[in-house]
Amino acid sequence: MEQAWLWFGIAGLTVLLELASGTFYLLMVALGMTAGGVAALLRVDWPLQWVAAAAVAGVAVWILRRSRFGQRRIKVDAAADPNTNLDIGQRLHVDVWNPDGQARAMYRGAEWDVELLPGESPSAGWFVICEVRGSRLYVAHVKA
Repeated sequence: MEQAWLWFGIAGLTVLLELASGTFYLLMVALGMTAGGVAALLRVDWPLQWVAAAAVAGVAVWILRRSRFGQRRIKVDAAADPNTNLDIGQRLHVDVWNPDGQARAMYRGAEWDVELLPGESPSAGWFVICEVRGSRLYVAHVKA
């Protein structure tokens, strides 16, 4: 009976740590520890309590990993993500290009460095912002 309280106490501490970490993995380990406590209440030997705890925790983590809560988040490049940077997709006018495919243009009340994306021709006109890196706008011709 004493071993059961040990298992349940450690499971409770693990749940508290889970609240601080913000993931569900420690919660799955706490489920395994609870299974060890249940095994102790059923008067199972100490080594089998460990086996029960490890098996339940392992299966719980495996199930969590395959659920939508355990999927790794795909990191998005903020320089080209319109959900992160509201300048992406906006238009600006470039009057003159340098021979190296760079220019200066007015955008949002200030002059910005502008660079053409590969494959674009340096001709005056309207461009759409495709990426922003620092104070440099990477643009492409507006498709009509």
